[in-house]
Amino acid sequence: MFTVAKEIEPMIASPARAAETGRNASSRRWAEDEEGDGARPFKTLTRGEASALRQKEPPLNPWRVIAVQAAVGVGVALLAALVTGKVEVGWSALYGAACVGVPGALMARGMTSRLSSMSPGASAVSFMLWEMVKIAVSIAMLALAPKLVQPLSWPALLVGLVLCMKVYWFALLWRGRS
Repeated sequence: MFTVAKEIEPMIASPARAAETGRNASSRRWAEDEEGDGARPFKTLTRGEASALRQKEPPLNPWRVIAVQAAVGVGVALLAALVTGKVEVGWSALYGAACVGVPGALMARGMTSRLSSMSPGASAVSFMLWEMVKIAVSIAMLALAPKLVQPLSWPALLVGLVLCMKVYWFALLWRGRS
């Protein structure tokens, strides 16, 4: 608070020097932040260092996550059908899992295409586009659920949906332990 008052005081006293004082003060603060925060300077990795880093922390394959989601969905559907004794409940749970898995597979397909990895800008735009497609397909599948799954059990559908969505969290934990 005290340093701000010392920097503002000359601006109030002399409006002509306000721009210069403000600019110099901000560049001084920038230099102090670079020196004082203890952050290490940016270092470009060599080819060998980048290779070692990739081996130490390999990227997570999105198709592996989709496969685990499919397995969880089938498991939840079988468990729901066995516990309730109703096949319709199992189909509802499986459809809930599909509401997560099918859009996820579409996004994984789009993001792993050659077009998506052309440049960082194209990759960012591709990610946003495929994320919107994923959301739209999920919403459409949920809207069509009462027509496609007869009789529909909403609680079973939601359990399948939520458990398959939680696979993303396990994938992050899984990657952290690899």
